[in-house]
Amino acid sequence: MAVEQRMASAMNSRTTEGESPNPAAERSSPARALDPSSSPLPAAAEDERQAAGQTWLITGGAGFLGINLVRYLRKRGIRLVSLDIVPFDYPERGAITVVDGDIRDLDAVRKAMEGVDLVVHAAAALPLYSPEEIYSTDIDGTRNVLQVAKEAGVERTVQISSTAVYGIPDHHPLDEDDPLVGVGPYGEAKIGAEEICLEFRRKGMCVPIIRPKTFIGPERLGVFALFYDWAKDGRNFPMLGSGKNRYQLLDVEDLCAAIYLTATLPEAEVNDTFNVGATDFTTMREDYQAVLDFAGQGKRVVPLPAGPAIWTLRLLERLGLSPLYKWVYETAATDSFVSVAKAQRMLGWQPRFSNKEALVRNYMWYLENLDSFKDSSGVSHRVPWGQGILRVAKLFFALP
Repeated sequence: MAVEQRMASAMNSRTTEGESPNPAAERSSPARALDPSSSPLPAAAEDERQAAGQTWLITGGAGFLGINLVRYLRKRGIRLVSLDIVPFDYPERGAITVVDGDIRDLDAVRKAMEGVDLVVHAAAALPLYSPEEIYSTDIDGTRNVLQVAKEAGVERTVQISSTAVYGIPDHHPLDEDDPLVGVGPYGEAKIGAEEICLEFRRKGMCVPIIRPKTFIGPERLGVFALFYDWAKDGRNFPMLGSGKNRYQLLDVEDLCAAIYLTATLPEAEVNDTFNVGATDFTTMREDYQAVLDFAGQGKRVVPLPAGPAIWTLRLLERLGLSPLYKWVYETAATDSFVSVAKAQRMLGWQPRFSNKEALVRNYMWYLENLDSFKDSSGVSHRVPWGQGILRVAKLFFALP
């Protein structure tokens, strides 16, 4: 079956288990999902026209979000500087300015900030890093970036936060005014970084804060590579709980659009905090089944009793045998979605991709680029996470 036909089949798969709690007014078509470059630019406000020809600094420019943002912004005529501790080894290296450095190093930040008009602060230490690295990078590094931006006269810095700041909430959807109760070092550090952003707002800077749901798309590996590996090899996929919970995702292309809007619209409209996530999502079981359907091997999502599975994963994490961290497995069996009404109302932002489309688009990229990362592993989103004990479990999910 042709790729486009398989994509359409996966997108059209529906069960009677549930519908999206917040369906988009218009669904993205499978053909458009295959080609994100077909997306029109946001409305051409004067501020957006002025952005062309500016120089923007992206911290974390060599990461999953960073490279997608580089590609998105280059199409819009923006000159770019990447600051990252990880080498920028993409084909675009010759088309941007690359500064290899750590946001915890003030000299590196000052070097990257030279001649910059705006900052997108996307650098962060992810949950599988040590607590010390997470706190120093996500909190101290954020302060460095904002302080140097202020010294350099850069008036706007877009902060990429996370919906992990909400912890494990007792209601949904979540809005921007809900309590912040971070789970683990990563959630706590993201809250600390936001507090620093508010401090610099009070000093007169424009610091939009974006809280994205888990975002996926081309170049995303990490924990999702575990799922895609099982789909590729014709395995059923285990899911904590019944899978009837609703778990909102976000396509990285839609996140880039939100970042662009907060970077270009007038300060009065953007100097605030915004949730962003897909508006078209069903149950977790249905959404992930779309990838297995696209893989075309007749495999299914297999529910597991949540309680025993979570206790097992807690033990395996303590023993260093699980690739999953607490926030992933503690929330995987529960509802997790936010209201994006504020971003829609104030920014005019509207996501193009549903959960299913985002997952299948990411899986297609995974298959097309498998040879480039099949022998690598690590703790960032750029590489697959090691499967740990799940590699053994995979052997038992090959049955029909």
